This record gives sequence, structure tokens and C-alpha cells, in this order.
Amino acid sequence: MRCLCSCRSSSSRRSAHPVQRGFTLLEVMVVVVIMGMIVGLVSVLVEPDDRSLLNVEAQRLAQLLDLAATEARVSGVAIAWTADADAYQFQQLTEELGWIAIRNNDSLRSRQLPQGITISSLLIENSSTAEAMRVEFPAYGQTTAFTVELHNGSARNQVVVSPIGIVTVVLPTEDADDDS
Repeated sequence: MRCLCSCRSSSSRRSAHPVQRGFTLLEVMVVVVIMGMIVGLVSVLVEPDDRSLLNVEAQRLAQLLDLAATEARVSGVAIAWTADADAYQFQQLTEELGWIAIRNNDSLRSRQLPQGITISSLLIENSSTAEAMRVEFPAYGQTTAFTVELHNGSARNQVVVSPIGIVTVVLPTEDADDDS
């Protein structure tokens, strides 16, 4: 008899306190809000701003100018860099045709700048303002010192090439931004 009574009482306890399964609406809503906040934060961090896009493009241009100068010295063929406001290309000097665009080197191919980024000026050491943006890297001898200025909105960077061929990207300081 004891066995029957204990069985009945345990089954009656189960029905009196049903076991919850799943989540409440409030718990699901809290999780969705937290996930939305995380996605929003990540999307803001992943989308680059004007200054970081400009930094990437200035670094790319600096590396390509350094590569062009090195290529000219190694190959013994002069290379030129020409640009307008939103694009640039590299050219090589040939005996038959003069200056022609480089097409057989993927690194030194013609490039279009990303939207919003412009080349605003080219300052060549010891020369007056040039009508066209053009710099030549001689096969032999010293490189001409020059500075290329890039803009993206209010952000600006300079790519500086020294007379000994050292290429650097110069980020404007806060003081320089206040003066302009």
C-alpha cells in the first residue's frame, strides 16, 4: 500500500508545478536589444572615416612612389609619375616612343583615387608651381625632392620624397589644422 500512496502523491506534485520551457517575451527582447547594440557598434567601427581612408591612400601612394624610384634605378629606365585631381599613372621612357604609360606592371598601373580623395598639389623643390603634376625618377642620379598633398573632406596628408629618395607620409598636427 505504501507504494501506491507515494506514487499518487508524486504524480500530483508534478501536475501542481508545471516545468517552464523556453524564454519569456521580455528575455527575448533584452537579447535582441543587446544584439542590436553590438551590431550598431561594430558597423560604426568597421566603416572607415575620411581620415583613415586618406591615410590608407597616402600610404599606398608613398609605397608606389618608392617602388617607381627603385624600379627606375634597378632597370636603368626613367619612370615618371603624372596625376590630375582624382587619378594618377606611371610612365616609362622609351627610345622609340618617348614617355608611355606602364601597362606590364600591375603595381605601377594607372589608378583612380577613391571617391572624395583628391590630389590637391604637387610642390617640387627649387621650382615654381608646375602647370602639370609630373615628377620624373631618373635611372641614374639623385631624385628630386617633392611633396604631394592629398585631401578627403577636411582631412589632409602629405607624401614627402626627400632628395635621397626616402618617402614618408606626413600627417598634419593639430596645431597645423588650427592655423589653416
